[in-house]
Amino acid sequence: MRNRPVIVGMLAVVLGSAVACGGGASAPPASSPAASSGHRIAVTSAAFADGGAIPRRYTCDGADISPPLAFSGVPAGATSLALLVQDSDAPQGPFTHWLVWDIAPRTTALAEGRAPEGAEQGRNDFRRPGYGGPCPPRGDRPHHYVFTVYAADRRPDLTPATATADGLRRALASHTLASGTLSGHYAR
Repeated sequence: MRNRPVIVGMLAVVLGSAVACGGGASAPPASSPAASSGHRIAVTSAAFADGGAIPRRYTCDGADISPPLAFSGVPAGATSLALLVQDSDAPQGPFTHWLVWDIAPRTTALAEGRAPEGAEQGRNDFRRPGYGGPCPPRGDRPHHYVFTVYAADRRPDLTPATATADGLRRALASHTLASGTLSGHYAR
């Protein structure tokens, strides 16, 4: 037991080095936005507040058009933006309402009912390209819809015919510089 203080001291040096090099358990993974830049994109809408009710106009019960969106805080190194809109309360798991990528990084807003010029749109889970508004089952509790904007250091290699939410996430996994969300709820 004479060597115990030496072993404890060596262990402290090794653990201290690991934490100083980012090896601690609380360090974010290398592919996370926080690890890449620390940036956070602010996502807002003139139609509803974060956590607020999504107006009927933007749902299957209304005009079924996309709400206006604005975002800021895109890092300088971004070459492409992507947008994913999902119902996080769907019974079968997240339900994709809109999947858009190749958005120009200088874009700061999306007009109501329009995809950004030059962007690609994948099929939503209604099995059609473009936006499909909130449409939860009648009488169900309010569903929450999350609008996530990603800034990436490259364009995702996707095709509109085969793109999925999981495919977009995989394509952006180690290339996301920052992201941000806006959420709203809707019930019928």
